[in-house]
Amino acid sequence: MTSIAVLGAGITGVTTAYKLMSRGFDVTVFDRQPHAAMETSFANGGQLSASNAEVWNSPSTFLKGLKWMLRKDAPLLVHPAPSWHKLSWMAEFVLAARSYEENTVATTRLAIAAREHLLDMAEREGFGFDLEKRGILHVYEEEKDLAHARKVNTLLEKGGLNRRFVSPEEVSAIEPTIHGTFIGGYFTESDFTGDIHLYTRNLAAAAARKGVTFHYGAEVEDASAGSDAVTVRWKTSGKTGGAQTARFDSVVVCAGVGSRKLAASFGDRVNIYPVKGYSITVNLTDEESRQAAPFVSILDDHAKVVTSRLGDRLRIAGTAEFAGENRDIRAARIRPLVDWCRQRFPGIATNSVVPWAGLRPMMPNMLPKVGRGRSPRVFYNTGHGHLGWTLGAVTADMIAAEVAGAYRKPAVKGVAPMRPQEAVAMADR
Repeated sequence: MTSIAVLGAGITGVTTAYKLMSRGFDVTVFDRQPHAAMETSFANGGQLSASNAEVWNSPSTFLKGLKWMLRKDAPLLVHPAPSWHKLSWMAEFVLAARSYEENTVATTRLAIAAREHLLDMAEREGFGFDLEKRGILHVYEEEKDLAHARKVNTLLEKGGLNRRFVSPEEVSAIEPTIHGTFIGGYFTESDFTGDIHLYTRNLAAAAARKGVTFHYGAEVEDASAGSDAVTVRWKTSGKTGGAQTARFDSVVVCAGVGSRKLAASFGDRVNIYPVKGYSITVNLTDEESRQAAPFVSILDDHAKVVTSRLGDRLRIAGTAEFAGENRDIRAARIRPLVDWCRQRFPGIATNSVVPWAGLRPMMPNMLPKVGRGRSPRVFYNTGHGHLGWTLGAVTADMIAAEVAGAYRKPAVKGVAPMRPQEAVAMADR
């Protein structure tokens, strides 16, 4: 069997491993954490949201970023301290605004295609993940935000998404628990929510049962690609720990914000920047709170806050912070999420709130890096930014198809693979 190393056991790494295993490869996964999905895939917003496919490379985002720089509680916060990595990434981010419409349409198409893969893997392996198929409701209180949403909707429709305008009365009917003076909204019935951590852990367990090898607590220190093999060197901790080396036929890099460094070791430039996102998990410990919490997923476009109902928990997530590889949980970023919960859902008790912060691996054009590296033995499925949960299942299928093509493996049933660049090209037709 052809051996493939997958570097990273988050949502993209585990789905990639599963898709490769399904095509007959001998797969080994490495992750520095003791379990799967312990970093960016641990406590995200929970939305599987084609309706949130708009890329951020627009003049309005640039202006908001400048306006918010001095506000500690701003939805988008760019720390002024310069670094070459940040400056180069920002320059490419601004230049990518030329492809704002094409990339938004392409992301929409990928998000729609991902749904089938994600649900199929869960159904095939027989596990749950607090799935709620009740749609996603975008709400607006200001006309300028609603006007922008109308423009975005034309791009989402071009990508194949059905997202319909709803009146203030319909907003209340769709989710009666939400409070606010809304002037309208957009509702996407086909979007849904679920627990990314639970999904990834369950899929990793299923993959392990079917022969995928997982090395947890394995810090990959070096990797190199030769003409005949890829060599991975890693270090483990504990009494039996130490440096180890193994050779594989190929490697797929799915290491989140660590992908940039690994790519450099293979001679590739993958300009991922870590964009920190925050969430709180509100434990609904009493019946009054459970009744007051929404089941329909909410996206408050002005506050840049999203919600997902995960059983007896409510996940609330938002904000983007450009501060390098910093995982500190800052009170000034958590407080607005708690305040938003109290404002929008005053019946929920917030006496049991768990804060979290994770680093989103974001490419300047906001499309994931999916495809070959310089070496024919190196592949990438990384850089999904804030949409790893939304896009990971289809990009896993895409990269597995590309690896299979390199080794002449037969295709399996599923959506025909499409690279992000191909989706962009289709948007122009």
